[in-house]
Amino acid sequence: MSQSIAANPDRLLPVDPGTRAIARELLAEVEHLPLISPHGHVPAEMLAEDTVFPDPTALLVSPDHYVTRLIHAGGVGLDQLRVGPGPHSVDSRTAWRHFAAAWPLFDGTASGYWIRSEFEHVFGLPAETVDSFGAETADAVYDAIAAKLAEPSFRPRQLFKDFGLEVLATTDDPLDTLEAHRLLAKDESFAGRVLPTFRPDPYINVAHPEWAARVDRLTAEAGDGVGGYAGYLRALENRRRYFVENGAVSADHGVRTPLTLKLSVPEAEALFAKAQRGEATAADRDAFEAHMMYEMARMSVEDGLVMTIHPGSFRNHHTATFKRFGADTGHDIPFSVHYTEGIRPLLEDFGTAKDFHLVLFTLDETVFSRELAPLAGFYPSVYVGAPWWFLDAPDSILRFRSAVTETTGFTRTSGFIDDTRAFCSIPARHNMSRRMDASFLAKLVVEHRVTESRAHEIIVDLVDGSPRRVFKL
Repeated sequence: MSQSIAANPDRLLPVDPGTRAIARELLAEVEHLPLISPHGHVPAEMLAEDTVFPDPTALLVSPDHYVTRLIHAGGVGLDQLRVGPGPHSVDSRTAWRHFAAAWPLFDGTASGYWIRSEFEHVFGLPAETVDSFGAETADAVYDAIAAKLAEPSFRPRQLFKDFGLEVLATTDDPLDTLEAHRLLAKDESFAGRVLPTFRPDPYINVAHPEWAARVDRLTAEAGDGVGGYAGYLRALENRRRYFVENGAVSADHGVRTPLTLKLSVPEAEALFAKAQRGEATAADRDAFEAHMMYEMARMSVEDGLVMTIHPGSFRNHHTATFKRFGADTGHDIPFSVHYTEGIRPLLEDFGTAKDFHLVLFTLDETVFSRELAPLAGFYPSVYVGAPWWFLDAPDSILRFRSAVTETTGFTRTSGFIDDTRAFCSIPARHNMSRRMDASFLAKLVVEHRVTESRAHEIIVDLVDGSPRRVFKL
């Protein structure tokens, strides 16, 4: 029987035979360990309701901006891929055909690797089908996946178990009821942990078009009858406490830059009032968000939530696409960031606070060695977040390990973060990360920089120990 490249046991491992042999042994140490996903975007409702997956396009193409952005770059409109709300001009199968025709665009990409792995390991497609996927086989692959989706065993809860998932964190609005999380926590038939994550971006970023309305609702529902800036802070504190009571371990912040600022209460009150009146300038908005990052750190010190910061994305870069299809549709573009000065006000007061965990992510690779590794190499609170989004790819992960390890070692990193909405890609993403860590450690072994026995201990800690430790699991 032929074997697809997605099934090759040596995929992504080093070319050199001796190094590859060591990497194989390291991978075997961790390949079947449980999956821990402390940051992602899979909705808890999908698992609580055990929702049937609708069709191949809705599962693998339309919601995945990694996929749709590249097809769009090849000349296919997002409307042809069933992206965005409302009625669609094409049916699911037609959109799938566009995807299949564009499949050559994914050669060498992380998305191509993940999807091929899903075809092989999740959907069980024959090797010749996996390696010959394209326009001519589009309908046959669509039908095979649709048939799999119709099987009673191919439901989210069963896949959660089959994937070996132990912990899956979601991303949630501060005013979410968290009903789905409570249902899962009480359900004795569900063995995994699905944890909410406090994500307050629209309540902190004054530039968000719904900021004023959301803040009014937040204060009304959770401010204990206190108005103004004081009620706003109290409402955020109360909602964070509610999240903790419902299993949350972290608060995530998708800010534009890692700027932090410590304002006096009168200064913060004045900016808040100005923003509520709709009179805040761009500089005012930046200052208020920077101050609120400081306040979020203060709250994390008090309530124990791990604080993660994801800066460096120019959101909704193409206005016409945003207006028609909405956010998270493939046109968020990275830009350079600067952490050392920006994060200093926060670290001056909280960088050495007991039990405070601050995980710093970046889309700017130059920051890893220049700023993040040195920061994590001094401050007990700081951990370097794993490569995410455009960087959660094989070669980027190797560059990350090379950039940070010589300065801050292995223990000051977060563990792998899959950061995905694409549920079926989770095992492929984690397996890829484990293979890259095995490859990096194998190189250190053959260079006599780490002993082989120590490398076996390190890879277990990277895969299992680090995420548990950093995210307080």
